[in-house]
Amino acid sequence: MNDLPFRLERTVIIRASRETVFRYFTDSARWANWWGAGSTIDPRVGGAVYIRFPGAVEVRGEVVELQPPARIVFTYGFVSGKPIPVGASRVRLELEAEGALTRVHLTHDFADETARNEHVQGWRYQLSVFANVVADEIYAGAADVVDGWFAAWSEADSSARHAAFARIAAPDVRFRDRFSVVDGVDDLATHAGAAQRFTPGVTIRREGSVRQCQGSALVDWIWVKGTGEEFARGTNVFVLAPDGRIESAIGFMTR
Repeated sequence: MNDLPFRLERTVIIRASRETVFRYFTDSARWANWWGAGSTIDPRVGGAVYIRFPGAVEVRGEVVELQPPARIVFTYGFVSGKPIPVGASRVRLELEAEGALTRVHLTHDFADETARNEHVQGWRYQLSVFANVVADEIYAGAADVVDGWFAAWSEADSSARHAAFARIAAPDVRFRDRFSVVDGVDDLATHAGAAQRFTPGVTIRREGSVRQCQGSALVDWIWVKGTGEEFARGTNVFVLAPDGRIESAIGFMTR
């Protein structure tokens, strides 16, 4: 394993803590969510690494180094022997905290330049999938958070409205639309109260599903008068923090 002169490197940022990201290297269920059904990992030095790609393409390896939550190193090769025999290359995944986010740095060392070049697109894809799999777990409750946002806008009591925003939004939350340039929970709650004063009895609710990718969520909404008559429609783009709360929102009124 010392004669591996050809290296592939790639870095991605994942909106989760190092501890959360590292769980995907120590839990076979999460490992399989990343790589594919049937994939497993034995999280100890000398433990088996198994990846099952679509089409029953199999990769096997062995854990060489495991330093939670910073690093995992394992060998990597195809059961078929092509383009890399089992044990003939080495993968290193290093995790570095960047505030509440994690920088994942991949290095994959090869004996053969052609094999290295064949894996460039594969790792571009697999690390993208990895980032999304982690985000899907972190933001599994996004619909509840979004519904809490609209419920807060519809809350008539000022204290209850402030408490509702504080539960689902970061303290320095930012909101922008054609009528709003507000920052912070206090400003947001007061602004929502003013909106209710000028449009009494109006409530807002989500319409349809939440479309979430990498912590950004696209959500349609409808604004309804107390009589049940539609007042307006629109779409919000939410950015969610790694703890699941809303960092920012931009609203677009479509009708």
